[in-house]
Amino acid sequence: MKLRVLDPEAIERAASPGLVLDAVRDALIAHAAGRTVVPPPLHMDFPDAEGDCHVKAGRLTDSADFTVKVATGFYGNPRLGLPANHGLVCVISARTGRIRAVLDDRGMLTAWRTAAAGALVTHAMARRDATTAAVFGTGEQARLQITWLAELRPISGVLVHGRSMERSRAVCDWLAARGLDARPASADEAAGADMVLTTTPATTPVLKSAAVREGTHVTGIGTDMPHKNELPAALFGRARIIATDDHDQCLDHGDFGHAVRAGTTAEDSDVAAGVVLAARPARADDAVTVADLTGVGALDAAVASAVLDRLDP
Repeated sequence: MKLRVLDPEAIERAASPGLVLDAVRDALIAHAAGRTVVPPPLHMDFPDAEGDCHVKAGRLTDSADFTVKVATGFYGNPRLGLPANHGLVCVISARTGRIRAVLDDRGMLTAWRTAAAGALVTHAMARRDATTAAVFGTGEQARLQITWLAELRPISGVLVHGRSMERSRAVCDWLAARGLDARPASADEAAGADMVLTTTPATTPVLKSAAVREGTHVTGIGTDMPHKNELPAALFGRARIIATDDHDQCLDHGDFGHAVRAGTTAEDSDVAAGVVLAARPARADDAVTVADLTGVGALDAAVASAVLDRLDP
């Protein structure tokens, strides 16, 4: 039987934002409840090419499929006129071991499920009256985090902080074309927004804990390998609620792990992001809250299966 390969155009026709948000929400809740199988990810680093690769596998235990995903990030690619992210997802039957399909999405589903996870968790953990958002980073994920969050709650203004003013302005223009009021900002100004999202491959923190105001929620997206670090350890010490998408994974190679090793928070101080989504916890208006999201293979499995099911009802 010929292997079925789906191109990005076919995948995009099936993968509506609503489908992805629902699949990611359900997968995070299932993961928190222990209803997933997620082996440790495989990592490779290519410092000479400013690149990295990770391979993640996962399954929801009641699903007929499991997935193996290869995702790459080569952060100098935009200088060559190439996208920074690439990848594919292989969907395999959990009953026969036969490959059901290869989703040659070129990293699109990874980007979308990452945006969905960040938006869902940020929306659930931020103050109900939070309306201003800031994003650190100027790549695809910076754009997606804000636009997907705007699907869930009104955003009155967006602050964009990047290393390049030109790229920061380009993100602001892109967001403005989608109806969002956005402008470049310094790191300290951006850290003062109601909701802060970090989307960079940084190896040292991109913001200062002291610049984060009381009542702010911060979601870290970019730290998905041991050598990366976006959020300062001191910020976790201030947080009254810390959410992780996977405790062991975030402890091993997330910003949460950096904070635990620095002694600013305890190893058992976090709550599963799925628990936050299932029962949105009460939070004081002056509380600082933090989410560390490193990317869970079960989310890839849920989204890929949902896309295939939409194509083959």
